[in-house]
Amino acid sequence: MNLQEQYVAFMTIVRKEIKRYLRIWTQTLLPSAITMSLYFVIFGTLIGSRIGEMGGFTYMEFVVPGLIMMAIVTNSYSNVVSSFFGAKFSGSVEELLVSPVSNVVILMGYVVGGVSRGLLVAVVVTLVSLFFTDLTIHSYFIVVVVVLMTSTLFALAGFINAVYANSFDDISIIPVFVLTPLIYLGGVFYSMDLLPEFWANVSKLNPLVYVVNAFRYGVLGVSDVSLPIAFGMIVIFTALAFGYSMHLLNSGKRLRQ
Repeated sequence: MNLQEQYVAFMTIVRKEIKRYLRIWTQTLLPSAITMSLYFVIFGTLIGSRIGEMGGFTYMEFVVPGLIMMAIVTNSYSNVVSSFFGAKFSGSVEELLVSPVSNVVILMGYVVGGVSRGLLVAVVVTLVSLFFTDLTIHSYFIVVVVVLMTSTLFALAGFINAVYANSFDDISIIPVFVLTPLIYLGGVFYSMDLLPEFWANVSKLNPLVYVVNAFRYGVLGVSDVSLPIAFGMIVIFTALAFGYSMHLLNSGKRLRQ
């Protein structure tokens, strides 16, 4: 296939992915708006009023970037893991693998679909947050770059989960036992400065720490970790996830029956 045909194949996968989650928007978009509203009310308004300031900002202002990023992570991840496993379960992914479409095109088609859902949910959650606090952006460039990098990283992670999953129950194991703990221990609800030195060092192994703090810097202009280090770690994790995803596709491991 020439470049134009590869592009057509790529856009076909992307359009399919976008139409899929828009068709069931009450299951893919609405829950995030409702869940984040509850977080804003409980953690931001009720609990935040008793906590006071954190990092020089009101608690509501402090947690909003983390909550937006949490929505981006979970939706980018869940879109790819559910969609690609569904294709694997139905056997349609085998048709893609034997077609002349490049494996890079296949992977990026699903990833971009997950990224688009992450971006759309980010917009929805951000609009919801405006009902609870005034949101000012420190650096639009950093915000956009971090959102794109993060949604790409976790879309790739969702792809890897989908490849290894053997049943629909398996696609919920990683989000429940791995992703959720990483999110809650990633500095969404607290500053890393509050942790003892040992646990602060342990937290540096958590990729969500770099994601949340880089995004918080873009929004508020403050971060618990160095911005270049945060960007560097996100790039490293994304490169590793992309490389391994391509390895799984090229080998056909757990994809061909």
